[in-house]
Amino acid sequence: MLLLLIYIHQFGHAQTAKLSGKISALGNPVELANISLKGSKYGSKSDTAGLFEINSIPPGLYIIRVSAMGYIRIEQSVTFRENENLALNFDLSALQNTLNEVVVSGTMKEVSKLESAVPVEVYSAKFFKANPTPSIFESLQNVNGVRPQLNCNVCNTGDIHINGLEGPYTMVLIDGMPIVSGLSTVYGLTGIPQSLIDRVEIVKGPASTLYGSEAVGGLINIITKKPYGAPLFSADVFSSNWGDVNTDLGYKFNAGQKAQSLLGINYFNFQNRIDQNKDGFTDITLQNRISLFNKWTIERKENRVFSIAARFINEDRFGGDMRWRKEFRGGDSIYGESIFTRRWETFGVYQLPVKERLKFMFSANGHNQNSYYGTKSYNADQYIGFGQLIWEKTLGKHHDLLFGLTYRYTFYDDNTPATAAFDTINTPKNKPSKISLPGIFFQNEITINEQHKLLIGIRYDYNSIHGNMFTPRLNYKITSENKQNILRISAGNGYRVANVFTEDHAALTGARSVEFIGNLKPETSWNGNINFVKKIYIQNRTYLGLDATAFYTYFSNRIIPDYLSDPNKIIYSNLNGHAVSKGISLNVDLAFEYGLKILAAATWMDVSFSENGKNQRQLLTERFSGVWSIGYKFNTLGLTIDYTGNIYGPMLLPILGNLDNRASQSPVWSLQNIQLTKIIRKNFEVFGGIKNLLNFTPPANSIARSFDPFDKKVEFDPNGQVVPTANNPNALTFDPTYVFAPNQGLRGFLGFRYSIR
Repeated sequence: MLLLLIYIHQFGHAQTAKLSGKISALGNPVELANISLKGSKYGSKSDTAGLFEINSIPPGLYIIRVSAMGYIRIEQSVTFRENENLALNFDLSALQNTLNEVVVSGTMKEVSKLESAVPVEVYSAKFFKANPTPSIFESLQNVNGVRPQLNCNVCNTGDIHINGLEGPYTMVLIDGMPIVSGLSTVYGLTGIPQSLIDRVEIVKGPASTLYGSEAVGGLINIITKKPYGAPLFSADVFSSNWGDVNTDLGYKFNAGQKAQSLLGINYFNFQNRIDQNKDGFTDITLQNRISLFNKWTIERKENRVFSIAARFINEDRFGGDMRWRKEFRGGDSIYGESIFTRRWETFGVYQLPVKERLKFMFSANGHNQNSYYGTKSYNADQYIGFGQLIWEKTLGKHHDLLFGLTYRYTFYDDNTPATAAFDTINTPKNKPSKISLPGIFFQNEITINEQHKLLIGIRYDYNSIHGNMFTPRLNYKITSENKQNILRISAGNGYRVANVFTEDHAALTGARSVEFIGNLKPETSWNGNINFVKKIYIQNRTYLGLDATAFYTYFSNRIIPDYLSDPNKIIYSNLNGHAVSKGISLNVDLAFEYGLKILAAATWMDVSFSENGKNQRQLLTERFSGVWSIGYKFNTLGLTIDYTGNIYGPMLLPILGNLDNRASQSPVWSLQNIQLTKIIRKNFEVFGGIKNLLNFTPPANSIARSFDPFDKKVEFDPNGQVVPTANNPNALTFDPTYVFAPNQGLRGFLGFRYSIR
């Protein structure tokens, strides 16, 4: 009998299974995580090394549940077979981890977002995957207070607005280097392979103390992946039923034992002419674009930094009459806007082999553009060289110093009045613009104690045309003892030297003539903002994050294009007065243990200018906007659903005089999207969904007189003003600048992502 009982026991034990593994988060072990088989008595806890083990599991189908305080719960369906020893590792995601992310944009040094005295918003690559787009330009549509603004109904070029300020007021960086500026403010925000983007950092408010001209309204820093952290191979491909195809490919390889390289390719193609609003013009531009990106990192002694990267873009873009062909380029029979763009960039950082922490950062780029807007040609070349030497020095426990010497050289030449001069007999001749911009800056981050930190900085630049520029700033941060409440107070100065033809596409369309009043002086601004961040844990299973900001910016010498004084002109001049951008914003981040994440945000703002005692609201600027991203992951199915969207309040629009029958104000409008992502295998997923669920598009008559783009049937009086006629009762001319939203309706999309690590 005893032998029989032993046999039965051993037989029963032999039929059970075993589960073991490790629980970690971002590569670090998670202690005391709960691992259980849902609906059963079997479970365990992880030890200090994150290891766990569950024995004597009867065969069958179970749902494994993994949970830990402060982390999102994971559930996974697994079938156990007889005598199976199954090893599974689980990587937990924190209920919130953005405050612990490393940022560099606010202070030029790597610090955690929590410790930064400058408020920096961080958006990971995962955030952008919730609404995939073919360019970083479109990806930013779901960031609070940031709006991609189309500037032309025909060629669909645009820029990025931050808190209502146009694109030229925003500096766009790649890995901290000022690559996207000047000409590429309009054309350079496409073609960055998104599969190689690690994160995007956004600073709202002047950052000229560290970054100089153009960083008046804020900066966007696109941080690319480091080669050692990237997958060996990655592919991200998707297409929509409109016929556009976007392909992102990445490949990592070693060159010897100390060098790693990351190669990226982005290819976007759209050649399907669509005219759903029946105005005779393409609703969106035809594009054929390829971008190549290559980044190298070199291992050096004492972990000194050395990396270098390069990017090349070639794009052929067309928008216009549906009948247009390339033989019509530059002619006055069939209207088209045809743009050939070729651009190269290189940038890098090298830490000097000395005891002190000295880094040399450099970048250079060349941009060639060959374009026609109807009969008006615009051919331009721009070359920018930039070098910066930074010295980081710590004095004791309280002072963290940063010194910088910078030099920037800009060469710009085109076929417009911007680079024209006249000799003694009033004969025009070409005179390219050449600007030298040496500078020096200093920053001291003072740690008063664990709760209080003060940041002071000042910069001096000498512009070879406009002279001296001083830009100081001050930041103060207060952190509660439990680090769940953070108050930041900031004040600073910014400046910008404007180049209308490289920054404002409306000046190039040929629909209106351009007029300058006086010599344009540099714009200057003073900004103050208050930022408050609060973290709330609800029963340690739900995280609520609040991020509120009040901002105020005062501009002197503001350059605002005047569309309204004369419907045939765009008049540029420095304001005889001032301009103000002010408002409040709120970001709410809500994460539940069971996998639901909600990001919702809103901004209210007032952007206006005062001239000769008269206050006016700025054109193409909304008073309020909102964005949201709601995601839920069904762990047992390997399925994620994302619902993203934005909403914008009415904007004043540039109409062509009192008789223009188009609305002078846009409606409230919203772009909403839904996406499903299914994990097929660990390294392969498919995704698909619907964009623009509400099928919103601008009015069909947004392009004035699209049937007469060369104004051949428009009559003018001796003063150049349009005369109302029976064929033109509203006294209109051809004008594509009446644009506030993308002209692409509801569409489905489908794609896949694959990687090898």
